[in-house]
Amino acid sequence: MSAPTFPPHGHYGFSAVSYVFLDSETGINNRDSLGNRNLILPGGLHWTTAGSGIMHEEIPAETGRTVHSLQIFIELAAHQKDMAPDALSLEPHNVPVVQMPGVKVRVPLGVFGQARSPLMPPTPVDVLDISLDDGAKLVLPIFSHHCAFVIPIFGTLLVDGRRFARDDFKLPIFSQQEKQRRITLEAVEGSAKVVFFGGRPVGTQDHGRSS
Repeated sequence: MSAPTFPPHGHYGFSAVSYVFLDSETGINNRDSLGNRNLILPGGLHWTTAGSGIMHEEIPAETGRTVHSLQIFIELAAHQKDMAPDALSLEPHNVPVVQMPGVKVRVPLGVFGQARSPLMPPTPVDVLDISLDDGAKLVLPIFSHHCAFVIPIFGTLLVDGRRFARDDFKLPIFSQQEKQRRITLEAVEGSAKVVFFGGRPVGTQDHGRSS
C-alpha cells in the first residue's frame, strides 16, 4: 500500500501479525487502543494479540511511498480468545539471519536450525523470509504434527519439483503428519523470495517439535 488503506478497526479472538519486507520503500506507523504508537521498519515485525478485543490502525510512514508487507491472521486457542490484548514488536536488527551459499533466511518468528526469534508469542509458529539466488536450493523441515504452507513473493521456484510463481493462486500446502518431513525449495528463472509458514493446528495439546 502507498496510502492509508484501513481506518481504525477492531479485532477479537486472534492475532494480527504485520511483517515489512526489507525492500519496502517505507515503514508502517502502528497505533492501537492500548496506547502503543510505533514504527514498523522494513525488516521488522509487529504482533497484535487481539484477545478480548483491540482497535488498531496501520498506515504508511511516508505518504506516496509503497509499503511492501504481509499481514497474517493467526488463530488463538479457545482458552486464549478472551485473554487481555497485547502487542509484541521485533526490530529489524534483532531478526536472526542464516546465510548459506545462494540462500538467506530471516527468522522473524519461530526457529530455523540453530536460529531462534526472540519473540515469544501466544501461538508458536515459524515464519521464515527466504531469499534464493538463481538455481539455489534449500531443504526445509516440517516438524512432526505441523502443517505448513509457502507463499512466493517474487520470482519462480520449485517446491518439491512443482513450479510456483507469485501470481499462482494454488499455494504449496502441507497437511499435518505424524513424522517430520522435508521439502525442497529451488529458485528457477532468476532469483526468488518466498515466505514459509509452519505450526501445529490450534487446539492440539503438545506444541513440541519432536521428530
